[in-house]
Amino acid sequence: MPNQIIIAGIGTEIGKTLISAIFRQALQADYWKPVQSGNPEEADALFIEQMTQVPGGKIWDSSFVLTQALSPHTAAEIDGLRITLDEIQLPATPRPLIVELAGGIMVPLNESDTNLDLMAKLNLPVVLVSKNYLGSINHTLLTYELLKARRIPMAGIVFNGPSNASGETFILNHTGLKVLMRVPELPKLDPNIIQEYAKHIQL
Repeated sequence: MPNQIIIAGIGTEIGKTLISAIFRQALQADYWKPVQSGNPEEADALFIEQMTQVPGGKIWDSSFVLTQALSPHTAAEIDGLRITLDEIQLPATPRPLIVELAGGIMVPLNESDTNLDLMAKLNLPVVLVSKNYLGSINHTLLTYELLKARRIPMAGIVFNGPSNASGETFILNHTGLKVLMRVPELPKLDPNIIQEYAKHIQL
C-alpha cells in the first residue's frame, strides 16, 4: 500500500469520507480535501478530525472551500470563483497523506477540467470506493475503465455498505483489483469503530 493515496468514489454519497477516516487512522496519515463543496462549517475535514486519532498528523486546508453543496464548478461560479488546477498543489508533507475527492471522478471543476484531470496531475495511486445499489456495478466498471484509460494507478478497491456477493465477484473478475477492505452499513460511528476497521485494511 502506498503511503500517499487518493480516495475516489464511483459517485457521490458513496462513503469516501468514512473510508478516508479509516485509511487515515490505519496509515497515521495527514488528510487533505482539495475542493470542499457546501457546509464549510461542517466540512468533511471536521468529521475526519473528530473520528481519527493521529498524533502529530495534520489536516490540510482545502484549496477551495465553496458555500454551496453543488457540483464544484457550479458552486464556484455562485461564489464568484474559478477553480484552476494550478491553484491545487499537493501538500508538501513527509507523512503519509490521504486525499479525498469531491464527488465522482468526472465531476467538473471548471468549464473543462474534471476530477480525473486533477487525479492525473496529482499522480497518486487511487483507492476506489464502491457501494452496492441498483446500477453500481455499471458505475464501478465505468469508473475503473476511465481510470485505466488515463493510466491512473489503482491501489485497490473498497466495498462500502450492504454486500452483494455476486456483484462484487463480477467487479473483481473484470477489473482484477485487490480488495483492500469491506465495510458494512454501520449503525453508528465513533473513533473506536474507526480504529477497529483500520486494523482490517489489507495493506
